Amino acid sequence: MKKIVISGSSKLQVKVNYWIKYFKNKNYEILDYPKLIKQENYMKELPKVYKEFYTALENTDVFFLMNEEKNGIKGYIGASAIAELTYVVILNLIHKKNIEIYILNMPSEEVTSYDEVKFWLDKGWIKLFK
Repeated sequence: MKKIVISGSSKLQVKVNYWIKYFKNKNYEILDYPKLIKQENYMKELPKVYKEFYTALENTDVFFLMNEEKNGIKGYIGASAIAELTYVVILNLIHKKNIEIYILNMPSEEVTSYDEVKFWLDKGWIKLFK
């Protein structure tokens, strides 16, 4: 059974739940996924959430960035998601991991990380999900 980490905006919980169900139905083991943190616990919980998520990234077979439309931007990629995507790319390049990396949508040119993501796609380091 392949292990997968789902990345993306935690504010899109309906989409997160869709993708969790999708990958479970395909017999993937979900290691981690975007979770909402209650505002009153945010600063206390965030370090733990980061540690668990990045540990899951180191142990996954597949990284899936569900860069759904958000705030009217198609292929939205926020700061946390680009950090996670970059981390997995670097794990493959430096530490010789063989993590399959997929993004759901080509990011809009409005996305700050558009040039990097396009470069990684062109190099074959990441792939569009089909």
